[in-house]
Amino acid sequence: MYLITVFGSLLLILAVSSDSHLHTPMYFFLANLSFVDICFTSTTVPKMLWNIQTQSKVITFEGCLTQMYFFLLCAELDDFLLSAMAYDRFLAICHPLHYTVIMNCQLCGLLVLVSWIIGVLNSLLQSLMVLRLTFCTGMEIPHFFCEINQVVGHACSDSFLNDMVMYFGIVVLACPNVAGILYSYSKIVSSICGISSAEGKYKAFST
Repeated sequence: MYLITVFGSLLLILAVSSDSHLHTPMYFFLANLSFVDICFTSTTVPKMLWNIQTQSKVITFEGCLTQMYFFLLCAELDDFLLSAMAYDRFLAICHPLHYTVIMNCQLCGLLVLVSWIIGVLNSLLQSLMVLRLTFCTGMEIPHFFCEINQVVGHACSDSFLNDMVMYFGIVVLACPNVAGILYSYSKIVSSICGISSAEGKYKAFST
């Protein structure tokens, strides 16, 4: 399943990059999302498979921090890219006359760049905050990877500040993205339902 995920995403990236007809904002974001998905699964699955093969579930503290950082980064990038894709479809369906003017190459590149910058900075902050905590020797995490809530929850020192930073990140970064996605698709569905012809509705839904 891991290989299917990786090769499937690579094929999608190859298809988008090689076919000039797919050089559109939607497929640009989709190719970026496929790359992030490769990184996402590669953050946890190879280590899990290694643990199964060797019958050893040990991971170093440095390895745990690294895994935590990249997992958070990929999760945030997924969230931002899905928001960008929702905004792209919202403009394509609700404002088709202005779509090509607004969704130009510069804006698409800027949206991806900002997603990376925010994702890198927030993941770095969350991971570095773990360094201020102290842990008991031989700590066991009831998970197949180093998930930040599990790691912080097993700290021997006070983790109040870490919890506040995590909740602040969720409120400031995740919630607006989810709200934006829901708003975009609600407006899309509302616009499509307002189309009188069945052919027009079908074309809009397929878009």
